[in-house]
Amino acid sequence: MWNYLVRRLLTSISILIGVSIFTFMILHFVPGDPVRVLIGRQSVSPERIEELRQEMGFNDSLPVQYFHYIERVFKGDMGRSMKTNRPVFDSIMEQFPSTLKLALFALLLSTIFGILIGALSAAIYGSWLDRAISMICLTGISIPPYFLGLLLILFFAVRNNWLPSVAKTDDFIGMILPAITLAVGEGCWLARLVRSSIINELNKTYQTLATAKGNSPAAVLFKHVLPNSLIPIATAISIQSVYLLAGSVVVESIFARQGIGRLAVVAIQNRDFPLVQGTVSLIAVLYVIINTLTDLFYAVVDPRVRLT
Repeated sequence: MWNYLVRRLLTSISILIGVSIFTFMILHFVPGDPVRVLIGRQSVSPERIEELRQEMGFNDSLPVQYFHYIERVFKGDMGRSMKTNRPVFDSIMEQFPSTLKLALFALLLSTIFGILIGALSAAIYGSWLDRAISMICLTGISIPPYFLGLLLILFFAVRNNWLPSVAKTDDFIGMILPAITLAVGEGCWLARLVRSSIINELNKTYQTLATAKGNSPAAVLFKHVLPNSLIPIATAISIQSVYLLAGSVVVESIFARQGIGRLAVVAIQNRDFPLVQGTVSLIAVLYVIINTLTDLFYAVVDPRVRLT
């Protein structure tokens, strides 16, 4: 166990360094001068612009700039926003709870939908209803979240005025449309995976023995087959949780909702390098933590799995 955790820690550090390098390089290769974006339409002399570039370290070579960035991070300093001059960590922590609530709500919806619909589809495998569910799930996977969000706003907010299109506060009602937008594609994908996993388990001999002992088909499905399908399902749910956090970038912008997704979009528009790097790093750290916890969960639900 300890050897596994040490190796996983080293792997995680290498992943985070790789993500930081990739993000850093992409930001510096994007067209546009961050200093000119910062000053906007103000009339500033070329000499002053050059002074600002020197103060912010943009005149240094890219390796030197990256080294200074990593040095600050290891000291616990993620830098300050170029636009607001606030600490990046404070800005992210201010917006993160809103995104976390939305992601957890969407994860709850997608998990319930995916497991129930996937189990139902597997139980009626080969029927016309199974084929209809599969077609609906494929359609749900194919619809881009930004397009689905606009359709939901048009139907529920504009035409019928049932739900708000813009959440003025971080309440349950304001999260419904954004959460559905995030959950539909992930829930349909999970339903397909659950269906495949259960069908694979149904082809094994132990379920025949459970049926011969007098268990009903529903009892065989939920007491024997579904628990043995937990590993691929748990993997899918863990991956979904990160995708939902990353998907908030689009959804929070569509619904004008506060969160790290919208914060990242504004930071990109402003060429606010420290803030962009901070938001991307947070998602990368969460991805590593969730994957590690999922691997540990494997050993709990399946004794055959050993962390070596």
